[in-house]
Amino acid sequence: MISSLAVEIPYWGQSLLRVLGGIVAVLLPAGGIVYLFLFKMMSFMQSRLGPMEAGPFGSMRLLAEVGKWLQKEDIIPENADAKIFKIAPVIVLLSTFLLIVVVPFGPDAWFTNFQAGVFYALAIGSVSVIGILVAGWSSANKYSLLGGLRAGGQLIAYELPMVLAVVGVVIQAGSMNLQQIVVAQNTQEIFGIDWIGNPYVITQFVGFVVFMIAVQAELTQPPFDMPIAESELVSGYMTEYSGFRFLMFFIGEFATAGVFAFIASVLFLGGWGVPFSWFGWSGIDDVADWMNVAGPIIMLTKMMLLVGIIMWVRFTYPRFREDQLQRFAWKVLIPVSLANIVITSILKVAV
Repeated sequence: MISSLAVEIPYWGQSLLRVLGGIVAVLLPAGGIVYLFLFKMMSFMQSRLGPMEAGPFGSMRLLAEVGKWLQKEDIIPENADAKIFKIAPVIVLLSTFLLIVVVPFGPDAWFTNFQAGVFYALAIGSVSVIGILVAGWSSANKYSLLGGLRAGGQLIAYELPMVLAVVGVVIQAGSMNLQQIVVAQNTQEIFGIDWIGNPYVITQFVGFVVFMIAVQAELTQPPFDMPIAESELVSGYMTEYSGFRFLMFFIGEFATAGVFAFIASVLFLGGWGVPFSWFGWSGIDDVADWMNVAGPIIMLTKMMLLVGIIMWVRFTYPRFREDQLQRFAWKVLIPVSLANIVITSILKVAV
């Protein structure tokens, strides 16, 4: 993870540190998201306090909730395919852990530095749909099956605009390596001005909006929550799950929101970096060691900002109908994404 320690720590030790770091990078933000946004922000928007009893300002409520779900009985429906039923939440949660490994948190603070990191992130991000389809099919419940099928159709529809939204970033940065995309945003200029670098949220604003909408749909968050619509499908593909397995789906939902926000901050907000011109840096080799410490803090701040947007939309907008949801993806987001790619390509060649 940190190249300066590679000589002192054996390979197995580095692998162990990567695993522990990945767990912290997934679970710690997920807990913070649940407390800050699900417990407190939603309560504030509804003019109430939210949890206040467990710990200061209800800060221990999350641990109480986890303990409650761990104590619940793990029930498997009589007609369910038990083995597949048990595997489904593992697939969903595992996809989140596989996704975090490609995110850089500093000049040397990374798990893996893939040259095709963007391709890996987009590919692994689509694995969770397999777990959702498996959960819906194996539950032997018509509501679960309908929820799984809805989720499959929705995630496939919105993966395409997500991919197309990122193409503009790849064209502008000239690389699929996430670390190089961070460096490009912090070393490039906008109209000869380098004091803010070139965060792609400005030059690729259309791609940023499309990406965040697609993330909202990938997370099955309102207004894209048709797969788990309580008023129609009880809880969709999660209907038959209880105890720890339901908790895994719950953790996976908010952990994935955090990881996607990390990726969006790398692609559009300059990632762990600040404009290199502030310190006279010219490239990744000049970046000071302290950025390995400050980088994760910067990333966490940007991630919380983006998750705040995701949650604000979740608590504000009503649910789409299924036909509206599909029409929005195929007739609005995809054409807009293609137009953004064309314009970016023309400007890349012309400028």
